[in-house]
Amino acid sequence: MVTGGGSETADSPRADAYVLDFHEIDATQAAVVGGKGAHLGELSRIDGIDVPPGFCVTTAAFRRILAEAPSIGDRLDRLSRLDPDDREAIQTLSAEVRRTVEETAVPDDVTAAIALALARLDEHAAYAVRSSATAEDLPSASFAGQQDTYLNVVGAAAIVRHVSRCWASLFTERAVTYRLRNGFDHSKVEMAVVVQRMVFADAAGILFTADPGTSNRKVACVEASFGLGEALVSGRVNADSYQVRDGAVVAKAVGDKQLAVRALPTGGTEERPIDPAQRERPALTDAQVVRLAQLGRRIEARFGRPQDIEWCLVDDGFQIVQSRPITTLFPIPDVGDGKKHVYVSVGHQQMMTDAMKPLGLSLWQLTAMPRMYEAGGRLFVDVIQHLASPAMGDAVVEALATSDPLIGDALRTLVERGDFVPSLPDEDPVNVPPREAPAPVPTDPAIVTELIEHGEASNAALAREIRSKSGSALLDFIVEDVHELKRILFDPRSYQVYAGAMDAASWLNDQLREWLGEKNVADTLTQSVPHNVTSEMGLALLDVADAVRPHPEVVAFLEETEDDGFLDELPGLAGGVEARAAIVAFLDRYGMRCVGEIDITRPRWSERPSTLLPMILGNVRNFEPGEAERRFERGRREALQKEQELLERLRALPDGERKAEETKRKIDRVRTFIGYREYPKYFMVSRYFIYKQALLEEAERLLRARVLRERDDIFHLSFQELDEAVRGGNVDDELIARRKEAFRSYQALMPPRVITSDGEVVVGEYRRDDAPPGALLGLAVSGGTVEGRARVILDPAKAELEPGDILVTACTDPSWSPLFLAIGGLVTEAGGLMTHGAVIAREYGLPAVVGVERATTLIRDGQRIRVHGTDGYVEILS
Repeated sequence: MVTGGGSETADSPRADAYVLDFHEIDATQAAVVGGKGAHLGELSRIDGIDVPPGFCVTTAAFRRILAEAPSIGDRLDRLSRLDPDDREAIQTLSAEVRRTVEETAVPDDVTAAIALALARLDEHAAYAVRSSATAEDLPSASFAGQQDTYLNVVGAAAIVRHVSRCWASLFTERAVTYRLRNGFDHSKVEMAVVVQRMVFADAAGILFTADPGTSNRKVACVEASFGLGEALVSGRVNADSYQVRDGAVVAKAVGDKQLAVRALPTGGTEERPIDPAQRERPALTDAQVVRLAQLGRRIEARFGRPQDIEWCLVDDGFQIVQSRPITTLFPIPDVGDGKKHVYVSVGHQQMMTDAMKPLGLSLWQLTAMPRMYEAGGRLFVDVIQHLASPAMGDAVVEALATSDPLIGDALRTLVERGDFVPSLPDEDPVNVPPREAPAPVPTDPAIVTELIEHGEASNAALAREIRSKSGSALLDFIVEDVHELKRILFDPRSYQVYAGAMDAASWLNDQLREWLGEKNVADTLTQSVPHNVTSEMGLALLDVADAVRPHPEVVAFLEETEDDGFLDELPGLAGGVEARAAIVAFLDRYGMRCVGEIDITRPRWSERPSTLLPMILGNVRNFEPGEAERRFERGRREALQKEQELLERLRALPDGERKAEETKRKIDRVRTFIGYREYPKYFMVSRYFIYKQALLEEAERLLRARVLRERDDIFHLSFQELDEAVRGGNVDDELIARRKEAFRSYQALMPPRVITSDGEVVVGEYRRDDAPPGALLGLAVSGGTVEGRARVILDPAKAELEPGDILVTACTDPSWSPLFLAIGGLVTEAGGLMTHGAVIAREYGLPAVVGVERATTLIRDGQRIRVHGTDGYVEILS
């Protein structure tokens, strides 16, 4: 490392521009001193918070270094074009950049500025030298651990050398990959360096002012160990952990602390074993933990959001060496009225917990009956008024528990606790699901047929009428048409039909368990029912496989292609005309579907038909011709045989004829009506696709008029903002850029089922003791027991399944149903009795357990598991 060679020119900054003391810095100066430096400057201004003194080497010094090495610019351009998964190219090119930075001489005036700052503090003291990038410790991305830190550095020459290493660490392989994955421009990220007086701590650790695991803002979490905090941060020690709530330690676990990192007198650090007698002694007393949490609340108040704080304990006093936002917390819906609210996740009820883009959010808000609030790219409903009502509270909890039992238990917990939900006099509640159908309808298949015909006719009329609309008239037309969509979705007869089926199924399960000891008997009785548009879709994809299978050239082509234009190439292959006709016919009927289909912005199968190929090819491999008809007939026969068996057994009981007749009426009712349960959403998704095609045509017009930079930018505008753009002829490009960045950060978050307006995440439990120790509890939604290989799959387009595999995933919507044909069982993290995965699992006779918390992390891909679909739990066997 060369430290001479540069000189100040007329155009270069003054020497003092290269260094700022902490007391000269505040939170607004991240562009000058990086995120870490800006936070330290702000921390130094908080009364009662002790921060070890120090200074920042500013980004002006970093730019000076880059100017001394002009070849870096070209390399940064090349880095920005790399694929984040191309590790070899990233490793090679980033190493070149680092080497260039480290070999570039630090100009004399920069070195002098650092030496002067050290002299003002104590040039003989030891310091920590930490990287502080401008894209670091941001509210949406922490970049934690992406750049380098050096501890116990002594002497000006050593500090300058380590400052240079920090500059170079902006281009480590991990840092470059992180920026590529998160959409940060390498050339726009700069590096400052924090130089801070070393603290020789008795204990050190991390304080989270909110629980990073649950997003609960009411709980502070402390991790502590002996010595410097480096051992804890790097994961080399099992630290003590504490949870603090309302000024008291509510949970504590003392770790077996095997080692501590200590500073060496000559500089640097070393790991030292901890005396065995001391390893299980708490690093902090409970009183110290509570005091630390109180300091954290003071820091949190200063920054206005929960913080991840690094602290040191010296002679019973806490010193704060770093604070940054916790970027993994799920945000709270912001109503802005200062009142209490209890928000329930819509996504857990709709089997769509992924982040949605603004156009998708706003259209869903237009469609839904209750008012919805947005946070983190998801939607929530506020139920506090209903919970506070003695008349409606139980009904709302029970209704929500049907769609997700853990939501129901969380709400019961919150109400029973009595410290948040007020008790209010009953008022006229709005938008509450009725407890039962207004009036029963006769068990008449013609009712279902009529409902389906009306829905299809309405969608066909929409497709005809929307063709003539454009500009503001199109937006007005869609707003008006949403009323027709709501009429279909909330048609009282529609509700009577599927509510009648649900009531009949519940009656069968309850009565036949009482009379015959049969559990969940409706699961078998609802196999292969008529008019289930989602299960029919899965069977139709089997028919597509039958059209593809006889043609080896087509199969080979489809196995290799990833191009969505593959349909145009099929006619040139032997058998390609027949294969193409079958796929196109499928898309004509079901092409509006996709994963996360309630979000209008998601690419549909018709827009991206290659996503169907893994499922088609899986059917080609796994099944023989004619499987669709055999599968449906097998389910129908099993249901009929079960019906006959039950009726015979009932007739043998006292008063058996009456019981058998009543049971027969309920079976007929559930089989006549239950299939229609899938149709309202099918009509909605079909309508959404018609809207989307028209809106994309309007986006093309805006693109030609140079109002938009990219066609799909409309997805990052709300419906109202798109309307304003169409009428006004302009779009805020910076708003769209911010929305894109926010969406990227939201994708990494998991929404809570229930969250209060003060940031408490309320977690539900299964309060049962009927499962073996270690079993994963969930909700029984489709009976039977199956053992097999777990396949943990988060994207159906990447699924590789063999017959008998058990699908383990976060949640399923109708787009997953074709996969159900190849599996032996289903486990999901979200879901209820009548969510789509449960309905189709029963239709296909698959044992299924839903609502299994953290199933995709607790179950590893390839493990052998046993699914108890009748009793609602999963055992991990290997």
